[in-house]
Amino acid sequence: MILPKFRKFKDKTLNFCFLFGGISYEHEISIVSAIALKKILGNVEHFIFLDDKHKFYFIPKEKMQSKFFSTKEYLKATKIHPKNGGFYQRTLWGEKRLTLPLIVNLIHGGDGENGVVASLLDFYGINYIGPRNLACVLSFDKELTKILAKECGVLSFEYQVTHRNSNPKITLPFPLIIKPARLGSSIGISIAKSEEELEYALQEAFEYDDKVILESFISGIKEYNIAGYKSKEGMRFSFIEEPQKKEFLDFEKKYLDFSRTEGAKEAVIPESLKQTLQENFTKIYGDLFEGALIRCDFFVKDGICYLNEINPIPGSLAHYLFNDFRGALEDLSRNLPKLREIKVSHDLLCKIEFAKGK
Repeated sequence: MILPKFRKFKDKTLNFCFLFGGISYEHEISIVSAIALKKILGNVEHFIFLDDKHKFYFIPKEKMQSKFFSTKEYLKATKIHPKNGGFYQRTLWGEKRLTLPLIVNLIHGGDGENGVVASLLDFYGINYIGPRNLACVLSFDKELTKILAKECGVLSFEYQVTHRNSNPKITLPFPLIIKPARLGSSIGISIAKSEEELEYALQEAFEYDDKVILESFISGIKEYNIAGYKSKEGMRFSFIEEPQKKEFLDFEKKYLDFSRTEGAKEAVIPESLKQTLQENFTKIYGDLFEGALIRCDFFVKDGICYLNEINPIPGSLAHYLFNDFRGALEDLSRNLPKLREIKVSHDLLCKIEFAKGK
């Protein structure tokens, strides 16, 4: 398959088309991220919305407001669909391909981070910024993320997995933090300090997923967030943030973080710790996340670094961690992976007698 060539804009600034929405519990967060990036990047004019019926809509930039989506006004927008090489609009005379800049996958949670959209874009040969299918699969499921970290030589906290309608023996000490295994934005997360609280916390987590991760909750731990990507010249990192929180960063706090348009505050940490965090980030990123700008959240306890989670499509793409976010996207866009071109031959069929229909 030959990937389509994307036109270069007359000005020297590369533009982008943000793909957002999707079917997930993080649907609204994706909308908020797209609206925030419109404000941050200024001249972005192209937006594609994937609604909860898996229909694609081309959204005019002036309509990028929360009310446009909450009132279903988007249903009046132009319907489009993916096809070989790009997105198309149906017309009276057939179909017309939209002239779009580079797609950025901004769909959080299901669809965007579980590999569905990545597979769709790859299938139709549509170039994009975002994690590819395998990267999504390994980072969307928190258990698989633990396994990935171990294989990469990155530490993570001890954990247990339980499933709906199972009756596991919990061996980890209280207090415990309970997380839906395939969900982000701190949705469904709670802390249990006793058996009674654990039962309630599991019920809440199972409202969102059939699989749940349990970890011992460790107080007084330091958390650091770092984002980055691989350019043609090698790894590029954001500055490091130490998020302010109480016991843990809950959904409301993260939701508000996604809607912020100002930058974060760089953590004041020793150079040795900065280097450790960057080294662990690089191990996780590897070749697996090529083409994506991701954020990793790390814990540090007694000088030892542990991976908390991977955000393959962070809220507002973690713009608040970069001094030049547009520059980071432009840099990443010049180092996107390409699908291997496979030439299909039917020579073997001609040699198989029973396949000839004789």
